[in-house]
Amino acid sequence: MQGREPLNLRGMKLFPGLIGPEAQERLVEALRGVVREAPLFHPVTPSGKQMSVRMTSAGRFGWVSDRHGYRYSETHPMGMRWPAIPQIALEVWDEVSGTEREPECCLINFYDAEAKMGMHQDRDEADFGQPVVSISLGDEALFRVGNLTRGGKTESVWLKSGDVLVMGQQARLLYHGIDRIKAGSSRILPRGGRINLTLRVVS
Repeated sequence: MQGREPLNLRGMKLFPGLIGPEAQERLVEALRGVVREAPLFHPVTPSGKQMSVRMTSAGRFGWVSDRHGYRYSETHPMGMRWPAIPQIALEVWDEVSGTEREPECCLINFYDAEAKMGMHQDRDEADFGQPVVSISLGDEALFRVGNLTRGGKTESVWLKSGDVLVMGQQARLLYHGIDRIKAGSSRILPRGGRINLTLRVVS
């Protein structure tokens, strides 16, 4: 990893360009293997609305959403177990997470040019003392971070391919989301789009 000093974003730690181009390509190739074993799917919110992102997971647990609610599951909606978390993602976790625990879930979100993610908190894990580590690959995304409650002033930053963001300590439960994707801003994915990995301790 490239070892740059992190930037502070409301208590979140942003490591710009932590993952170099060669490691990004190897990680993308590893993710292709994950998707072959556990295909991307469109989650549905409890209200029945289809999310604009497609997702899958790696690790012991995967995050799923449907009419029954948001939750972690040990199996893909199609019934198979989730593949192992790619080694490069585990190395990033070890470098920046600040915890001795290993991630139990690597949630993989794919954003096409029109996809976005509304402001939300990550609250489905058992221990909020454990961080969430986010890895960006592909096209740039406008990331917005708010407060511990909905509303109020927010801040935004463009996340680029290879950037790593750590949401921990007092920033662990800040509302955050993706407002839009800058299509064509990266060549790491031949057909464009953005991949976001979030590594989490679940139990």
